[in-house]
This record gives sequence, structure tokens and C-alpha cells, in this order.
Amino acid sequence: MAGEIDDAIERADREAFTRQPPKTLQARINFLIKQLKTTRAVAQEIGVSQRSVERYRKGERKHPPQAIAERIDAAVGARWQPQVRKRRRKQAATTTGITVETRARFGYTAPVGTTDDGRFRRLTVHLPPAYAQRLFNARDTGASDQQMRQIIAEGFKDIYFQDGGARAMGLSDVTLNDIDYLDLDY
Repeated sequence: MAGEIDDAIERADREAFTRQPPKTLQARINFLIKQLKTTRAVAQEIGVSQRSVERYRKGERKHPPQAIAERIDAAVGARWQPQVRKRRRKQAATTTGITVETRARFGYTAPVGTTDDGRFRRLTVHLPPAYAQRLFNARDTGASDQQMRQIIAEGFKDIYFQDGGARAMGLSDVTLNDIDYLDLDY
């Protein structure tokens, strides 16, 4: 099961499309055949028989079951405009950074005499390119959702809570828990 951070990255990738993916089932199947080279490979990818793929391609079947339609959509989305996604990620990791919008419970370790009780906050914070690079690298190496949360939490600590070193210097170990929603933009 994909985590919340992984899902947010996928949504941001879909928003990066400069053209919409094919709409009709036949066009989607043809696109997958072009990408995967054979109807057998497409059948294995979406979990149907090779004959079903041939029927979809010819237009003999136009309405697959919901689960299969979702797998077709996912397969097309994963392969649609990879260069556009790659360029946007590279730009975020080198120059523009990443914007994180979330409503979650933030906890942290604070100096004696201050409260460290976690509480829900709704934040929209623009993180520098270094955090985008770390997040993309972590995702590409198969990091867990918790590890990617920690990268975002460190970015929030540096940028939001400590204001780049101007305040809350004793603050350490910010955690991101109980995510209500999380959205990324780059």
C-alpha cells in the first residue's frame, strides 16, 4: 500500500501533464501496447488475458470491469509523459523547491519551560530545493512513508518553526503525525 507522501507525489506528477492521457479504452490500450511492445505484456500488466487485451484494442469490448479499468488507468498514468515529470522533478530539486500543504499533528522536542504538546496545524510551506531532492531520492530508493514524513518534518522545522535560524533554536525532533491531508506542488 502506498503511503500518503507517495500518493501526494503521484498527484503532483499527474498535475504536471502538459497533455491529457488518452481518453478512450481503445486509445489507452493502444498506448500501452506501444509502450510495452506486446499484447501479452499488456495483459500481464493489467491482469487480464491476452485475448481480452486484443478485444479492447479492436473495440469489441468497451467497458471493462471497474477494477480492470482502474489498473489500465494506473498503467497509462505511470507511463504518460515521463520526460515532463522528470523535468519538473529536476527543476524542483535544483531551483524551485517544493510546496507542502498539510493539516497534521506536529509534535516536537522543545526546551524546558515551553510546551511540546503536539497539536493540529494547517500549514502551507515552501521548502527549498534540497528538501525536494531528498524527498525524490528517498522515494526512488524505496523509503518508507515514515522516512519521507521525517524529511518533510525536518523541512518544516527549518523553514517554518525556526524561520531559517531566526527563532526557536532549542527546538529539535519535529514529527509529522496524524495527517488529515497532505498535498505537494512543484
